[in-house]
Amino acid sequence: MTHNLPAVAVSLSQDSWEVYSRQVQQIPVLSADEERQLALRLHDEQDLDAARQLILANLRFVMHIARTYSGYGLSQADLVQEGNVGLMKAVKRFDPYMGVRLISFAVHWIKAEIHEYIIRNWRIVKIATTKAQRKLFFNLRNAKKHLGWFSQQEARTVAEDLGVSEREVYEMEGRLNAHDQAFDAFSDDSSDSAALAPEQFLEDTEANPAALLEDRQWEDQAQQRLGHALASLDERSRDIVHRRWLAEDAKATLHDLAAEYNVSAERIRQLEKAAFKKLQNQLSL
Repeated sequence: MTHNLPAVAVSLSQDSWEVYSRQVQQIPVLSADEERQLALRLHDEQDLDAARQLILANLRFVMHIARTYSGYGLSQADLVQEGNVGLMKAVKRFDPYMGVRLISFAVHWIKAEIHEYIIRNWRIVKIATTKAQRKLFFNLRNAKKHLGWFSQQEARTVAEDLGVSEREVYEMEGRLNAHDQAFDAFSDDSSDSAALAPEQFLEDTEANPAALLEDRQWEDQAQQRLGHALASLDERSRDIVHRRWLAEDAKATLHDLAAEYNVSAERIRQLEKAAFKKLQNQLSL
């Protein structure tokens, strides 16, 4: 027999945060047996009401996890919102036959969503883009709460613990200590700092109209030459090249074409090789 859980909106706003917190704390915690029965209903019968009850009963744990990320200057309500998304994903993937409690399984998903949100919003410019950089970001920021700039030995120790290079440690340390800067100067800024705005000294080498026109004309010419070269092939060779290399959807294999043309895969490979040689000669003219 499961608790009748009150309906609590998962969607949050700053204004409703206090009300949300109180309501979540009033939701009873499920016993292991109650949780298992609900999880079985969801897993075996796709019972969406069971999923709702599992989510609601674990919202308090999301709030607890989100509080540990309060030092990033981001809204607690937003962190909880992202954590709730992770909880929903975990409930969807939870297997009651694994023999573990839902929250033990869900912690990874909750933290992953919160981490992703922090990385996206902590700075205007992305500070960590790879898995290794994200691991370094969270571990390094936690370490720097107790330390200033790293000494060489401290950087070496962090690098060994996290399995990254010392260069990556120093690079991430620099990112953590940097600040976002507006690209353009403020319109009413009459001080010398206006001359230091990036718009004053950074050159956009990709926006040269002459270069853009030249590149476009070159691409058009290349497409025309390729079209003429393909037209010089016989129908079968042209079909092989197109379906093996130029098709936008699933490309054909040698065996697919061999079965269609009633020849061996080796013969298709030979025809393909001969077609490429002819194309190369045509394009070099």
